[in-house]
Amino acid sequence: MNTVHIQSGEAAPLSFGEGLGVRLTYQQFGPPIGTAPVVLVNHALTGNSNVGGPDGWWNAIIGEGKTIDTNHFTVVAFNIPGNGFGDEYFIDNYTAVTVAGVAALFWQGLIALGVENLYAIIGGSLGGGVVWHMAAQQPAKVQHLIPIATDHKATDWVMANVLVQDRILNNSASPVADARLHAMLLYRTPQSLQQRFNREHIDGAFAIEHWLNRHGKKLEERFALPAYRLMNHLLKTIDVDIEDIGNSKAAIHLIAVDTDLLFTPQQTRKTFEALKAAGSKVYYNEIQSIHGHDAFLIESAQLAGILQPVFEPHQSGVPFAAPIQASPLGQRKEKTLVKVS
Repeated sequence: MNTVHIQSGEAAPLSFGEGLGVRLTYQQFGPPIGTAPVVLVNHALTGNSNVGGPDGWWNAIIGEGKTIDTNHFTVVAFNIPGNGFGDEYFIDNYTAVTVAGVAALFWQGLIALGVENLYAIIGGSLGGGVVWHMAAQQPAKVQHLIPIATDHKATDWVMANVLVQDRILNNSASPVADARLHAMLLYRTPQSLQQRFNREHIDGAFAIEHWLNRHGKKLEERFALPAYRLMNHLLKTIDVDIEDIGNSKAAIHLIAVDTDLLFTPQQTRKTFEALKAAGSKVYYNEIQSIHGHDAFLIESAQLAGILQPVFEPHQSGVPFAAPIQASPLGQRKEKTLVKVS
């Protein structure tokens, strides 16, 4: 684990506390910074910076010979301060923190590392919300924006579920485990659970109850309550105007999940149309899956196929300093939303 220290004067505007410095931790995969194009990966709600390597949570996509090939790309992943990964740093006043503040902090971290421009920013769910905010803050510094299973603004549905999660986290006797039970019903679908469990009964309870309880216990063992409160809260602070993205020269690759119950594909299609009307270079793809929101973590082969055209140029030996033309995700005809299966 590596660390970048952001000075107190720089950190104060980021809603991380007046007069406080911020310890920003990160992991790096692939070639040294400055020798290859840089891809920033933003983690989701219960994720962290460990995106690659043998135990990386996204190692089906990131690594040597993978879609984001660490033979050709330098991959950087920051931890959102307060997520508790690798340290005991937590933020008590979690409602003061915003995704906009996280995005600004990540840009400061990149500058401290000597990274002025990014080949791509990619992230799913909450991490995708950070992608939107980073793009709005520095629209000229990124070639490819890849927000997955997310949107540029938290909808009323998302904010409503954040409130339910917050009430559980602040009132339950087993807050982390109980909040996870509720969250899993947003991350999957009725069809997915029915297909998997089909009312099976095991050891005096339904299989679905055992499964949910295991998920709750597993998260309780690795994720602290203050971290969960913060990360849940951040979801409702995703708030970027289309006008703030319209000036970006980046290729914007929207990836939705056709069964997502949290960030619905219908909303993402509306975002696609709004960006297209604003003159953005925007592309749309859907992951086809019974599994809902979590499909961006489950359907690795589909996601890899969608992402491959973006990351192919450097796998062909193009020098990292050369200008690169935007590569669409899949093939899109004018006024047509293309699904890639």
